[in-house]
Amino acid sequence: MRYLPLTETDRRAMLDAIGVASVDDLFRDVPLAARLDGPVDLPFQMDELAVERAFRAFAARNISPSSAPSFLGAGIYRHHVPASLDHLIQRGEFLTAYTPYQPEIAQGTLQYLFEFQTQVALITSMDIANASLYDGATACAEAVMMACRVAKRSRVILSGGLHPHYRSTTETYCRYLGIDTVAMPPSWSGQEDCARRLDRDAACVVVQNPDVFGRVHDYSDLAQACHAQGALLVVVVNEVVSLGLLTPPGEMGADIVAGEGSRSATRPPLAGRPSVCWRPANVMSARCRAGCAVRRWMSTAGEASF
Repeated sequence: MRYLPLTETDRRAMLDAIGVASVDDLFRDVPLAARLDGPVDLPFQMDELAVERAFRAFAARNISPSSAPSFLGAGIYRHHVPASLDHLIQRGEFLTAYTPYQPEIAQGTLQYLFEFQTQVALITSMDIANASLYDGATACAEAVMMACRVAKRSRVILSGGLHPHYRSTTETYCRYLGIDTVAMPPSWSGQEDCARRLDRDAACVVVQNPDVFGRVHDYSDLAQACHAQGALLVVVVNEVVSLGLLTPPGEMGADIVAGEGSRSATRPPLAGRPSVCWRPANVMSARCRAGCAVRRWMSTAGEASF
């Protein structure tokens, strides 16, 4: 049975309604040179086992980061993924409807998002965290826009140690919002002075720790300089596992933190796979954040709901 059970009469009626004689006429604006003159050179059909073997052969041509050192990614690194992880995330308590717009049928999803927010706020030493955005680069751009809304200014300073993908994404967002971006040159030595670019027009300074060159920084003095000018300090943490060892951004005085969440050892690095990010903030700027936030409520009987 076909998925589009249209009769010839149905097709004729639609073609007459739009004023063409045949389906082929819908493609008459496509140049002949761009059209296929025959079927694509692919096998017409294969059984399931043959398809699986074919794709395993394709995959075997790649070198996995788990089998050899990888120097690619500028922040996407190999981590150990505990064997218990897949078991935990497939438990019935958590494996509920993904989109949590109907909380009565998505309590599992809402609970792990709440736990996610809680852990992010704890490891960054920030007051509040949202329930993730798409990836670290767009989280950085959203953090900049959030800072502009809080400070009511439209000029941002980007550190030379910021990941180039984060920088270009932020510049693209800002370009069409009338936000002026001041990009510091790449700082190989780590001796850049972002504070000297600060003035009363600056909404924020965006830095990264560790930076894209692998250097660790203490941004406490920069945070004070930002606050003296009425600006915010945005700290990007591309490698979330580093927060287990380094001073968290909140203790340095950061106002907003943006970062990549896929480094949290939940999945191995895979090209083209979906990602996740986080962006905690302090209470002062909480009302200006983007994304959603999950809250926990306690009933009179002491039962939690999300």
